[in-house]
Amino acid sequence: MTIAVSVQNVRKVYNDAPVVSDLSFTIQSGEMFGLLGPNGAGKSTTIRMLTTLTKPTQGHIEVAGFDLKRQPLQAKQNIGVVLQQTSVDADLSVWENMELHGRLHHIPNPQRQQSINRWLEYVELIERRKDLVKTLSGGMKRRLQIARALLHEPKILFLDEPTVGLDPQTRRRLWEIIKGLNKQGMTMLLTTHYMDEVEYLCDRIGIMDGGKLISNGTLQQLKSQYGEGLVMKQVGDRWEYKFFADLTDANAYLENQPDKTGMMVRPANLEDIFVELTGRQLD
Repeated sequence: MTIAVSVQNVRKVYNDAPVVSDLSFTIQSGEMFGLLGPNGAGKSTTIRMLTTLTKPTQGHIEVAGFDLKRQPLQAKQNIGVVLQQTSVDADLSVWENMELHGRLHHIPNPQRQQSINRWLEYVELIERRKDLVKTLSGGMKRRLQIARALLHEPKILFLDEPTVGLDPQTRRRLWEIIKGLNKQGMTMLLTTHYMDEVEYLCDRIGIMDGGKLISNGTLQQLKSQYGEGLVMKQVGDRWEYKFFADLTDANAYLENQPDKTGMMVRPANLEDIFVELTGRQLD
């Protein structure tokens, strides 16, 4: 399997303060990679470097086989980006937003019209193609951003908190759209504050804190490393957590406690592991 994204010893400094420090990871072609971290961990800066919006202070990045320092244009031709901020033009129609993007990428007709129709169909916006973007719901705008990012048929899609602020039903519909793209072979990097989103979508998970990658693996690998069983104990107004290899060990520990008041056993999940590693929940 080929490597779609390679980040090696990357560092980014703003005003003499390191925001990303010695960051290294790879994403395989066709993989869905989730990047987690509390606010200020360096996720957004990492996305900006990977999408050529910010230059690293040092280190080496390759995207779709292109060196971002020497071949930024070729890299940009092979990536699509969906940012958490709404970036479509509200005063244009759905079709006009797509048409403008297609022309900026020099996609010729009739291929451009075929691609616009194809991706609007995929995100279920073909019936709204003549509507002004300002009349769309938040979920529709996010789906339009995805369709626009796919118009030039990129090899890699970067999704920076694509479902933030959306209702649960809309979030889950976007999950299916994203998962469908990944099943078709598209490589993706996803940042999100929703643990269930990562558990459902991602093949592998990287956890950042303080500008560094502090853990990296599949969900099962992380659970095996930190523990699949959890004993929770309420102390005052907070909970204390103790990890065990599995639920059997966790239950055995609980049974041996002379006072079980305020204690319970349950399977560990990704959020438990995240809090254990970073010492705090996502903001």
